[in-house]
Amino acid sequence: MAFRSRRPEHSGPPELFYDQNEARKYVRNSRMIDIQTKMTERALELLCLPEGQPSFLLDIGCGSGLSGDYISEEGHYWVGIDISPAMLDAALDRDTEGDLLLGDMGQGIPFRPGSFDGCISISAVQWLCNANKKSDVPARRLYCFFSSLYSALVHGARAVLQLYPENSEQLELITTQATRAGFTGGVVVDFPNSAKAKKFYLCLFSGPSTSLPKGLTESQDADQATEFTFTSERAPHKKARRDLVKKSREWVLEKKERRRRQGKEVRPDTQYTGRKRKPRF
Repeated sequence: MAFRSRRPEHSGPPELFYDQNEARKYVRNSRMIDIQTKMTERALELLCLPEGQPSFLLDIGCGSGLSGDYISEEGHYWVGIDISPAMLDAALDRDTEGDLLLGDMGQGIPFRPGSFDGCISISAVQWLCNANKKSDVPARRLYCFFSSLYSALVHGARAVLQLYPENSEQLELITTQATRAGFTGGVVVDFPNSAKAKKFYLCLFSGPSTSLPKGLTESQDADQATEFTFTSERAPHKKARRDLVKKSREWVLEKKERRRRQGKEVRPDTQYTGRKRKPRF
């Protein structure tokens, strides 16, 4: 795996790295906002939530609330937990709709069993693989996190954790502790042949094991493959989706493609897809 030479988690604890200066970047930098929003959109796709039904979600490492904003736009409710006071202050200043909690995920998720219908996390889990003090044991902290997360989810719910593993050994450490905690699932890799757009999503199932969704490729989604090039493409793409006439051929094709990205079985497209049928008497 090829990654950037300097990683944020090597510079110290996350509560110190994500200070007021970093928090301002997540509020004012349009490129960072766009990337964060697109990764959240993909994470929600992989959650496979029931359509047309609001869900109660947990956002781990919620930061300034960018992921939560997208969750709210999709009609869901959420609670966010983060270890950085500066990032949570930025979320409060932005009047995010979710509830916020200051906490260390490595010490466990402090919620009652079966509280959430799903969980997402953007660029947070890899921080647990570093020991910032003698008492920090990465494997122990990861197991504490995953076991408490397993308990906090409704049986059969999913957790989708986007992460940047430093190497294959670190990814194996994370997946091993998730399996020990009771999860099934695996890693979905989007754009595996792209140096910039490559993304890792750890898809975990808290119930019976199901088929793992397939990762995106450049040929499947050109808009997402160039997410690091443009910062204003998402808005017109989302507006175009809203402008689709419900039950039209374009609306049906877009819905089928979205379900394919979620790993669901979908019938092939034909010339009859989306065709209006005459009423029966």
